Amino acid sequence: MERFDVAIVGGGPAGMAAGEQAGTHGASAVVLEQGVPREDREFLGPDSTDAAGMLDYWVDIMDEDYREIPDHVVLQELDGVDFVGPNESANLRGTGIDSSYPEMGFTFNRARMDDWFRERVEDMGTEYRVGVGVKRAETDLDAEYRHTLRLADGEDIEAKYLVLADGPQRRVTLGTLDQFMPEGSSVSDYLSPPTANHIAYQEYREFPEEVFEKSLLKFWWGVIPGETAYPWVFPNDGTVARVGLTMPIGMTLDDVENPESYALLRSDDEGLPRAGEFIRRLLEREYGDEYDIETDFPLVEDRGKSKGTETYPISSTRPIDSPVEAGIAVAGGAMGTTSAFHEGGYHVAVRSGKIAGELAATDDIESYNAEWKDAIGQELLRNIAFADIVAEYGPDDWDRTFSMVDNLLGEDGKGLNRSSFSSGVRGAKLVARYKKAKFGYRKGYVQVAESDYVY
Repeated sequence: MERFDVAIVGGGPAGMAAGEQAGTHGASAVVLEQGVPREDREFLGPDSTDAAGMLDYWVDIMDEDYREIPDHVVLQELDGVDFVGPNESANLRGTGIDSSYPEMGFTFNRARMDDWFRERVEDMGTEYRVGVGVKRAETDLDAEYRHTLRLADGEDIEAKYLVLADGPQRRVTLGTLDQFMPEGSSVSDYLSPPTANHIAYQEYREFPEEVFEKSLLKFWWGVIPGETAYPWVFPNDGTVARVGLTMPIGMTLDDVENPESYALLRSDDEGLPRAGEFIRRLLEREYGDEYDIETDFPLVEDRGKSKGTETYPISSTRPIDSPVEAGIAVAGGAMGTTSAFHEGGYHVAVRSGKIAGELAATDDIESYNAEWKDAIGQELLRNIAFADIVAEYGPDDWDRTFSMVDNLLGEDGKGLNRSSFSSGVRGAKLVARYKKAKFGYRKGYVQVAESDYVY
Protein backbone atom coordinates (compact mmCIF):
# COMPACT_ATOMS: atom_id res chain seq x y z
CA MET A 1 0.00 0.00 0.00
CA GLU A 2 1.33 3.45 -0.93
CA ARG A 3 1.78 5.99 1.83
CA PHE A 4 2.01 9.78 1.61
CA ASP A 5 2.26 12.64 4.05
CA VAL A 6 -0.62 14.40 2.27
CA ALA A 7 -3.32 12.99 0.01
CA ILE A 8 -5.47 15.46 -1.95
CA VAL A 9 -8.81 14.45 -3.43
CA GLY A 10 -9.61 16.63 -6.46
CA GLY A 11 -7.30 18.20 -9.01
CA GLY A 12 -9.05 21.52 -9.61
CA PRO A 13 -7.69 24.89 -8.44
CA ALA A 14 -7.96 24.13 -4.72
CA GLY A 15 -6.45 20.68 -5.05
CA MET A 16 -3.61 21.83 -7.28
CA ALA A 17 -2.80 24.74 -4.98
CA ALA A 18 -2.70 22.34 -2.05
CA GLY A 19 -0.47 19.95 -3.95
CA GLU A 20 1.94 22.68 -4.97
CA GLN A 21 2.30 23.99 -1.43
CA ALA A 22 2.64 20.52 0.06
CA GLY A 23 5.49 19.79 -2.32
CA THR A 24 7.06 23.20 -1.78
CA HIS A 25 7.24 22.49 1.96
CA GLY A 26 8.86 19.10 1.56
CA ALA A 27 5.94 16.72 2.05
CA SER A 28 5.35 13.61 0.00
CA ALA A 29 2.00 14.33 -1.61
CA VAL A 30 -0.37 13.05 -4.26
CA VAL A 31 -3.27 14.74 -6.05
CA LEU A 32 -6.01 12.36 -7.22
CA GLU A 33 -8.21 13.65 -10.04
CA GLN A 34 -10.95 11.62 -11.72
CA GLY A 35 -10.65 13.68 -14.90
CA VAL A 36 -13.18 14.70 -17.55
CA PRO A 37 -12.85 15.14 -21.32
CA ARG A 38 -13.24 18.50 -23.04
CA GLU A 39 -13.56 19.55 -26.66
CA ASP A 40 -10.64 21.96 -26.24
CA ARG A 41 -8.26 19.66 -24.33
CA GLU A 42 -6.54 16.60 -25.78
CA PHE A 43 -6.19 14.80 -22.45
CA LEU A 44 -8.22 14.22 -19.30
CA GLY A 45 -8.07 16.98 -16.72
CA PRO A 46 -10.08 18.60 -13.97
CA ASP A 47 -13.62 19.77 -14.60
CA SER A 48 -12.40 23.10 -15.95
CA THR A 49 -15.78 24.73 -16.45
CA ASP A 50 -16.24 28.30 -15.33
CA ALA A 51 -17.09 31.73 -16.70
CA ALA A 52 -13.44 32.39 -15.84
CA GLY A 53 -13.18 36.08 -15.09
CA MET A 54 -10.71 37.53 -12.61
CA LEU A 55 -11.22 40.92 -10.93
CA ASP A 56 -8.20 42.98 -9.93
CA TYR A 57 -8.15 42.33 -6.17
CA TRP A 58 -8.94 38.64 -6.68
CA VAL A 59 -5.36 38.20 -7.94
CA ASP A 60 -4.13 39.32 -4.54
CA ILE A 61 -6.59 37.06 -2.72
CA MET A 62 -5.17 34.21 -4.83
CA ASP A 63 -1.72 35.26 -3.57
CA GLU A 64 -0.34 35.27 -7.10
CA ASP A 65 1.93 37.64 -9.00
CA TYR A 66 -0.11 38.58 -12.08
CA ARG A 67 3.11 39.10 -14.05
CA GLU A 68 3.84 35.37 -13.85
CA ILE A 69 0.52 34.27 -15.39
CA PRO A 70 1.36 33.06 -18.93
CA ASP A 71 0.13 35.16 -21.84
CA HIS A 72 -1.71 32.23 -23.41
CA VAL A 73 -3.89 31.93 -20.30
CA VAL A 74 -5.20 35.52 -20.38
CA LEU A 75 -7.85 36.16 -23.03
CA GLN A 76 -8.91 39.80 -22.61
CA GLU A 77 -7.95 42.68 -20.35
CA LEU A 78 -11.02 44.28 -18.79
CA ASP A 79 -11.77 47.93 -18.16
CA GLY A 80 -15.40 47.74 -17.12
CA VAL A 81 -18.41 45.76 -15.97
CA ASP A 82 -21.98 46.51 -17.07
CA PHE A 83 -24.80 45.63 -14.68
CA VAL A 84 -28.03 45.68 -16.69
CA GLY A 85 -31.54 45.60 -15.24
CA PRO A 86 -34.80 45.36 -17.14
CA ASN A 87 -34.77 49.12 -17.82
CA GLU A 88 -31.79 50.61 -15.96
CA SER A 89 -28.06 49.90 -15.94
CA ALA A 90 -24.81 50.89 -14.26
CA ASN A 91 -21.27 50.70 -15.64
CA LEU A 92 -18.35 50.25 -13.24
CA ARG A 93 -14.80 51.03 -14.33
CA GLY A 94 -13.17 49.80 -11.14
CA THR A 95 -13.88 47.62 -8.12
CA GLY A 96 -12.91 50.32 -5.63
CA ILE A 97 -10.68 47.83 -3.77
CA ASP A 98 -6.90 48.33 -3.67
CA SER A 99 -5.00 45.76 -5.69
CA SER A 100 -1.67 45.10 -7.35
CA TYR A 101 -3.24 44.32 -10.72
CA PRO A 102 -3.28 47.55 -12.77
CA GLU A 103 -6.52 47.02 -14.75
CA MET A 104 -10.02 46.13 -13.62
CA GLY A 105 -9.40 42.46 -14.33
CA PHE A 106 -9.17 39.93 -17.14
CA THR A 107 -10.91 36.94 -18.61
CA PHE A 108 -8.92 33.74 -18.89
CA ASN A 109 -9.04 30.27 -20.38
CA ARG A 110 -9.90 28.11 -17.40
CA ALA A 111 -8.49 24.89 -18.88
CA ARG A 112 -5.18 26.58 -19.67
CA MET A 113 -5.03 28.12 -16.21
CA ASP A 114 -5.64 24.70 -14.67
CA ASP A 115 -2.97 23.11 -16.86
CA TRP A 116 -0.49 25.80 -15.79
CA PHE A 117 -1.20 25.05 -12.14
CA ARG A 118 -0.77 21.34 -12.83
CA GLU A 119 2.71 21.99 -14.24
CA ARG A 120 3.57 23.87 -11.06
CA VAL A 121 2.30 21.00 -8.91
CA GLU A 122 4.50 18.49 -10.67
CA ASP A 123 7.51 20.86 -10.65
CA MET A 124 7.30 20.81 -6.84
CA GLY A 125 7.54 17.00 -6.75
CA THR A 126 3.89 16.29 -5.99
CA GLU A 127 2.33 13.45 -7.98
CA TYR A 128 -0.70 14.42 -10.04
CA ARG A 129 -2.69 11.34 -11.01
CA VAL A 130 -5.56 11.81 -13.43
CA GLY A 131 -8.13 9.16 -14.24
CA VAL A 132 -8.12 8.00 -10.62
CA GLY A 133 -11.52 7.88 -8.93
CA VAL A 134 -11.76 7.88 -5.14
CA LYS A 135 -14.65 5.77 -3.88
CA ARG A 136 -14.43 6.84 -0.25
CA ALA A 137 -12.08 7.87 2.54
CA GLU A 138 -11.89 6.11 5.89
CA THR A 139 -10.23 7.50 9.02
CA ASP A 140 -8.58 5.76 11.96
CA LEU A 141 -7.60 8.45 14.44
CA ASP A 142 -5.26 6.08 16.31
CA ALA A 143 -3.09 5.28 13.29
CA GLU A 144 -0.02 7.24 12.14
CA TYR A 145 -1.38 7.22 8.61
CA ARG A 146 -4.91 8.06 9.63
CA HIS A 147 -6.62 8.17 6.26
CA THR A 148 -7.20 5.33 3.85
CA LEU A 149 -8.47 6.21 0.37
CA ARG A 150 -10.32 3.42 -1.39
CA LEU A 151 -9.74 3.89 -5.12
CA ALA A 152 -12.01 2.80 -7.94
CA ASP A 153 -9.27 0.57 -9.40
CA GLY A 154 -9.15 -1.50 -6.21
CA GLU A 155 -5.95 0.01 -4.85
CA ASP A 156 -5.65 1.85 -1.52
CA ILE A 157 -3.61 4.85 -0.45
CA GLU A 158 -2.79 5.86 3.11
CA ALA A 159 -1.94 9.38 4.26
CA LYS A 160 -1.24 11.28 7.45
CA TYR A 161 -3.27 14.29 6.28
CA LEU A 162 -6.20 14.57 3.91
CA VAL A 163 -7.21 17.60 1.82
CA LEU A 164 -10.68 17.36 0.33
CA ALA A 165 -10.96 19.52 -2.80
CA ASP A 166 -13.50 17.68 -4.93
CA GLY A 167 -15.51 20.76 -5.86
CA PRO A 168 -19.19 21.56 -5.34
CA GLN A 169 -20.26 18.01 -6.23
CA ARG A 170 -18.45 16.83 -3.06
CA ARG A 171 -18.62 13.16 -4.04
CA VAL A 172 -16.02 12.20 -1.42
CA THR A 173 -16.29 15.14 0.98
CA LEU A 174 -19.82 14.53 2.20
CA GLY A 175 -19.32 10.91 3.20
CA THR A 176 -15.93 11.61 4.71
CA LEU A 177 -17.14 14.41 6.94
CA ASP A 178 -20.25 12.52 7.99
CA GLN A 179 -17.95 10.26 10.01
CA PHE A 180 -17.54 13.19 12.40
CA MET A 181 -21.08 14.57 12.47
CA PRO A 182 -23.44 14.01 15.42
CA GLU A 183 -25.84 11.10 15.05
CA GLY A 184 -28.78 11.98 12.85
CA SER A 185 -26.96 14.86 11.16
CA SER A 186 -25.21 15.02 7.78
CA VAL A 187 -22.98 17.63 6.16
CA SER A 188 -25.21 17.40 3.09
CA ASP A 189 -27.96 19.01 5.19
CA TYR A 190 -25.87 22.19 5.02
CA LEU A 191 -23.92 21.95 1.76
CA SER A 192 -26.50 20.35 -0.54
CA PRO A 193 -29.94 21.70 0.34
CA PRO A 194 -32.06 21.60 -2.84
CA THR A 195 -33.38 25.13 -2.27
CA ALA A 196 -29.87 26.58 -2.47
CA ASN A 197 -28.30 24.64 -5.34
CA HIS A 198 -27.82 26.37 -8.65
CA ILE A 199 -26.84 25.26 -12.11
CA ALA A 200 -24.73 27.30 -14.49
CA TYR A 201 -24.86 26.90 -18.24
CA GLN A 202 -22.88 28.66 -20.93
CA GLU A 203 -22.34 28.62 -24.67
CA TYR A 204 -19.34 29.71 -26.71
CA ARG A 205 -20.63 31.94 -29.50
CA GLU A 206 -18.94 33.92 -32.24
CA PHE A 207 -20.13 37.54 -32.17
CA PRO A 208 -20.25 39.97 -35.07
CA GLU A 209 -17.14 42.12 -34.72
CA GLU A 210 -19.11 45.38 -34.55
CA VAL A 211 -20.98 44.34 -31.38
CA PHE A 212 -18.21 42.37 -29.64
CA GLU A 213 -17.17 44.26 -26.51
CA LYS A 214 -13.76 42.79 -25.81
CA SER A 215 -12.95 44.61 -22.57
CA LEU A 216 -16.34 44.51 -20.88
CA LEU A 217 -18.16 41.98 -18.72
CA LYS A 218 -21.94 42.17 -18.85
CA PHE A 219 -24.45 40.85 -16.32
CA TRP A 220 -28.25 41.06 -16.57
CA TRP A 221 -30.23 41.08 -13.32
CA GLY A 222 -33.99 40.87 -12.93
CA VAL A 223 -34.62 39.41 -16.39
CA ILE A 224 -34.96 35.78 -15.31
CA PRO A 225 -36.60 34.56 -12.08
CA GLY A 226 -34.85 33.01 -9.12
CA GLU A 227 -32.65 34.00 -6.23
CA THR A 228 -29.30 35.15 -7.65
CA ALA A 229 -30.33 34.12 -11.18
CA TYR A 230 -28.68 36.11 -13.97
CA PRO A 231 -27.26 35.82 -17.51
CA TRP A 232 -23.80 37.06 -18.50
CA VAL A 233 -21.45 37.65 -21.43
CA PHE A 234 -17.69 37.14 -20.97
CA PRO A 235 -15.37 38.08 -23.87
CA ASN A 236 -12.88 35.44 -24.97
CA ASP A 237 -10.20 35.54 -27.66
CA GLY A 238 -10.98 36.89 -31.11
CA THR A 239 -14.69 37.68 -31.20
CA VAL A 240 -15.78 34.61 -29.23
CA ALA A 241 -17.70 35.20 -26.02
CA ARG A 242 -19.13 32.91 -23.38
CA VAL A 243 -22.84 33.59 -23.01
CA GLY A 244 -24.23 31.93 -19.92
CA LEU A 245 -26.49 32.12 -16.92
CA THR A 246 -26.94 30.92 -13.38
CA MET A 247 -30.35 29.69 -12.24
CA PRO A 248 -31.75 27.66 -9.32
CA ILE A 249 -32.33 23.94 -9.56
CA GLY A 250 -35.89 22.76 -9.02
CA MET A 251 -37.73 26.06 -9.50
CA THR A 252 -40.99 25.88 -11.45
CA LEU A 253 -43.12 28.55 -13.08
CA ASP A 254 -45.62 28.18 -10.22
CA ASP A 255 -42.90 29.43 -7.84
CA VAL A 256 -42.52 32.73 -9.72
CA GLU A 257 -44.37 35.80 -8.50
CA ASN A 258 -45.36 38.18 -11.31
CA PRO A 259 -43.84 36.17 -14.17
CA GLU A 260 -44.95 38.87 -16.60
CA SER A 261 -42.37 41.24 -15.09
CA TYR A 262 -39.39 39.14 -16.27
CA ALA A 263 -38.14 40.15 -19.68
CA LEU A 264 -37.08 36.65 -20.72
CA LEU A 265 -40.36 34.97 -19.80
CA ARG A 266 -43.26 34.91 -22.24
CA SER A 267 -46.98 34.75 -21.72
CA ASP A 268 -47.28 31.41 -23.52
CA ASP A 269 -44.61 29.68 -21.43
CA GLU A 270 -46.08 26.56 -19.85
CA GLY A 271 -43.01 26.11 -17.66
CA LEU A 272 -39.64 27.73 -17.06
CA PRO A 273 -37.53 27.60 -20.23
CA ARG A 274 -34.37 25.54 -20.32
CA ALA A 275 -31.09 27.40 -19.93
CA GLY A 276 -30.28 27.32 -23.66
CA GLU A 277 -33.65 28.87 -24.49
CA PHE A 278 -33.02 31.68 -22.00
CA ILE A 279 -29.69 32.34 -23.74
CA ARG A 280 -31.37 32.53 -27.14
CA ARG A 281 -34.00 34.92 -25.80
CA LEU A 282 -31.33 37.13 -24.23
CA LEU A 283 -29.43 37.41 -27.52
CA GLU A 284 -32.66 38.10 -29.42
CA ARG A 285 -33.58 40.83 -26.93
CA GLU A 286 -30.20 42.51 -27.25
CA TYR A 287 -29.40 41.97 -30.93
CA GLY A 288 -32.44 40.45 -32.65
CA ASP A 289 -33.55 43.65 -34.38
CA GLU A 290 -30.45 43.62 -36.61
CA TYR A 291 -29.17 40.04 -36.59
CA ASP A 292 -30.31 36.47 -36.99
CA ILE A 293 -29.04 34.89 -33.79
CA GLU A 294 -28.37 31.35 -35.01
CA THR A 295 -26.64 32.57 -38.19
CA ASP A 296 -24.79 35.65 -36.93
CA PHE A 297 -23.97 34.33 -33.42
CA PRO A 298 -23.05 30.70 -34.20
CA LEU A 299 -21.98 28.16 -31.59
CA VAL A 300 -18.22 27.47 -31.61
CA GLU A 301 -18.38 23.70 -31.29
CA ASP A 302 -14.67 23.02 -30.71
CA ARG A 303 -14.78 24.95 -27.42
CA GLY A 304 -15.95 24.05 -23.96
CA LYS A 305 -16.82 20.68 -22.53
CA SER A 306 -19.15 19.44 -25.24
CA LYS A 307 -19.76 21.01 -28.67
CA GLY A 308 -19.47 24.59 -27.49
CA THR A 309 -21.52 24.22 -24.32
CA GLU A 310 -20.85 23.66 -20.62
CA THR A 311 -23.03 22.89 -17.63
CA TYR A 312 -21.75 22.88 -14.08
CA PRO A 313 -23.06 23.19 -10.51
CA ILE A 314 -22.69 26.33 -8.45
CA SER A 315 -22.64 26.03 -4.68
CA SER A 316 -24.90 28.67 -3.21
CA THR A 317 -24.24 28.05 0.46
CA ARG A 318 -22.22 29.42 3.31
CA PRO A 319 -18.88 27.67 3.99
CA ILE A 320 -18.09 25.09 6.65
CA ASP A 321 -15.18 24.52 8.99
CA SER A 322 -13.03 21.41 8.66
CA PRO A 323 -12.56 18.60 11.21
CA VAL A 324 -8.93 19.54 11.68
CA GLU A 325 -8.44 17.37 14.76
CA ALA A 326 -8.88 14.42 12.42
CA GLY A 327 -6.17 15.77 10.11
CA ILE A 328 -8.64 16.85 7.43
CA ALA A 329 -8.90 20.18 5.60
CA VAL A 330 -11.69 20.94 3.12
CA ALA A 331 -10.85 23.58 0.50
CA GLY A 332 -12.47 25.48 -2.36
CA GLY A 333 -15.89 24.63 -3.68
CA ALA A 334 -16.04 21.50 -1.53
CA MET A 335 -16.25 23.66 1.60
CA GLY A 336 -18.83 26.04 0.13
CA THR A 337 -16.63 29.00 -0.84
CA THR A 338 -18.21 29.55 -4.26
CA SER A 339 -21.42 31.48 -4.57
CA ALA A 340 -24.22 31.74 -7.08
CA PHE A 341 -24.32 35.47 -6.30
CA HIS A 342 -20.84 36.40 -7.51
CA GLU A 343 -20.35 33.13 -9.48
CA GLY A 344 -16.55 33.12 -9.50
CA GLY A 345 -14.74 31.01 -6.93
CA TYR A 346 -11.34 30.38 -8.52
CA HIS A 347 -9.50 32.90 -6.36
CA VAL A 348 -10.81 31.67 -3.02
CA ALA A 349 -10.35 28.05 -4.12
CA VAL A 350 -6.68 28.66 -4.88
CA ARG A 351 -6.04 30.55 -1.66
CA SER A 352 -7.80 28.06 0.61
CA GLY A 353 -5.98 25.22 -1.16
CA LYS A 354 -2.62 26.88 -0.66
CA ILE A 355 -3.29 27.27 3.06
CA ALA A 356 -4.45 23.67 3.43
CA GLY A 357 -1.44 22.26 1.56
CA GLU A 358 1.12 24.26 3.50
CA LEU A 359 -0.38 23.53 6.92
CA ALA A 360 -0.72 19.82 6.17
CA ALA A 361 2.90 19.65 5.03
CA THR A 362 4.15 21.44 8.15
CA ASP A 363 2.06 19.43 10.66
CA ASP A 364 -0.01 22.50 11.55
CA ILE A 365 -3.34 21.57 10.00
CA GLU A 366 -5.19 22.40 13.23
CA SER A 367 -4.65 26.10 12.36
CA TYR A 368 -6.50 25.75 9.06
CA ASN A 369 -9.92 27.08 10.07
CA ALA A 370 -8.43 30.22 11.56
CA GLU A 371 -6.01 30.72 8.66
CA TRP A 372 -8.58 30.51 5.85
CA LYS A 373 -10.88 32.94 7.66
CA ASP A 374 -8.03 35.41 7.98
CA ALA A 375 -7.16 35.13 4.27
CA ILE A 376 -10.57 34.98 2.53
CA GLY A 377 -13.09 35.65 5.28
CA GLN A 378 -13.88 39.24 4.33
CA GLU A 379 -14.40 38.28 0.70
CA LEU A 380 -16.82 35.53 1.69
CA LEU A 381 -18.64 37.77 4.16
CA ARG A 382 -19.17 40.44 1.47
CA ASN A 383 -20.70 37.91 -0.86
CA ILE A 384 -22.85 36.28 1.81
CA ALA A 385 -24.20 39.66 2.98
CA PHE A 386 -24.99 40.89 -0.53
CA ALA A 387 -26.65 37.59 -1.41
CA ASP A 388 -28.88 37.96 1.64
CA ILE A 389 -29.86 41.49 0.60
CA VAL A 390 -30.85 40.62 -2.97
CA ALA A 391 -32.44 37.25 -2.20
CA GLU A 392 -35.97 38.63 -2.60
CA TYR A 393 -35.22 41.19 -5.33
CA GLY A 394 -37.57 41.38 -8.28
CA PRO A 395 -37.12 43.28 -11.56
CA ASP A 396 -38.21 46.65 -10.13
CA ASP A 397 -35.76 46.31 -7.23
CA TRP A 398 -32.87 45.79 -9.62
CA ASP A 399 -33.90 48.78 -11.71
CA ARG A 400 -34.08 51.03 -8.64
CA THR A 401 -30.68 49.84 -7.43
CA PHE A 402 -28.90 50.27 -10.76
CA SER A 403 -30.46 53.69 -11.30
CA MET A 404 -29.23 54.81 -7.90
CA VAL A 405 -25.74 53.38 -8.42
CA ASP A 406 -25.43 54.95 -11.88
CA ASN A 407 -26.36 58.39 -10.52
CA LEU A 408 -23.79 58.11 -7.75
CA LEU A 409 -20.84 56.81 -9.76
CA GLY A 410 -17.89 59.14 -10.12
CA GLU A 411 -17.22 60.59 -13.56
CA ASP A 412 -14.57 57.95 -14.24
CA GLY A 413 -16.90 55.15 -13.14
CA LYS A 414 -14.26 53.87 -10.72
CA GLY A 415 -16.07 54.33 -7.46
CA LEU A 416 -19.25 55.46 -5.80
CA ASN A 417 -19.57 58.89 -4.27
CA ARG A 418 -19.80 57.33 -0.83
CA SER A 419 -21.03 60.40 1.02
CA SER A 420 -23.92 60.87 -1.43
CA PHE A 421 -24.57 57.13 -1.49
CA SER A 422 -25.06 56.92 2.27
CA SER A 423 -26.92 60.22 2.63
CA GLY A 424 -29.57 59.65 -0.05
CA VAL A 425 -32.69 57.89 1.20
CA ARG A 426 -32.40 54.84 -1.05
CA GLY A 427 -28.62 54.70 -0.67
CA ALA A 428 -28.84 54.97 3.09
CA LYS A 429 -31.36 52.14 3.21
CA LEU A 430 -29.12 49.91 1.09
CA VAL A 431 -26.07 50.68 3.22
CA ALA A 432 -28.09 49.99 6.37
CA ARG A 433 -29.29 46.64 5.02
CA TYR A 434 -25.74 45.66 4.09
CA LYS A 435 -24.40 46.56 7.53
CA LYS A 436 -27.27 44.72 9.18
CA ALA A 437 -26.61 41.62 7.06
CA LYS A 438 -22.93 41.64 7.99
CA PHE A 439 -23.76 42.28 11.64
CA GLY A 440 -26.02 39.23 11.60
CA TYR A 441 -22.89 37.11 11.06
CA ARG A 442 -20.86 38.77 13.82
CA LYS A 443 -20.63 35.43 15.65
CA GLY A 444 -19.57 33.64 12.48
CA TYR A 445 -20.99 32.66 9.12
CA VAL A 446 -19.91 29.03 8.83
CA GLN A 447 -22.72 26.48 8.70
CA VAL A 448 -20.77 23.73 10.43
CA ALA A 449 -18.32 24.99 13.06
CA GLU A 450 -15.18 23.18 14.15
CA SER A 451 -16.81 22.56 17.52
CA ASP A 452 -19.73 20.74 15.88
CA TYR A 453 -17.62 17.74 14.89
CA VAL A 454 -17.54 14.63 17.08
CA TYR A 455 -14.31 12.63 17.26
